[in-house]
Amino acid sequence: MLQITDTIAIADEELEWSFARSGGPGGQNVNKVASKAVLRWTAATTVAAIPMTARARMPVLFPSRFTTAGDVVISSQRYRDQERNKEDCLVKLADMVRASLIEPVVRKKPKVSKGAKKRRVADKRRNSDKKQSRRVGGDD
Repeated sequence: MLQITDTIAIADEELEWSFARSGGPGGQNVNKVASKAVLRWTAATTVAAIPMTARARMPVLFPSRFTTAGDVVISSQRYRDQERNKEDCLVKLADMVRASLIEPVVRKKPKVSKGAKKRRVADKRRNSDKKQSRRVGGDD
């Protein structure tokens, strides 16, 4: 059971694991051990208590982690042993879900104050008067 928050948890039965040989350094052991962990989670049909708004936000926030079928695919080959890579995948998944739970703040358009409007109009009037005084009389 992957506990994300106090109320949200993902059952182990919903998580699919596969393992492969990891790239990078490792000596002779690298050709014998499948230490890379790949986690697949079907987010669209999950029975976890993730709110629908957060579930809809996840593909927008993390498009590279989602397949066209709506599955989340997370891989880790940071460590040389399989167990630590599995834990790293679970941490990444939990962080993804927590990030999608945060509701984005809608930007409110700032309101211009009455004083600012008066100052702007007065400044325009001053500039207008200044330029008006520079004009040379035409056909008097």
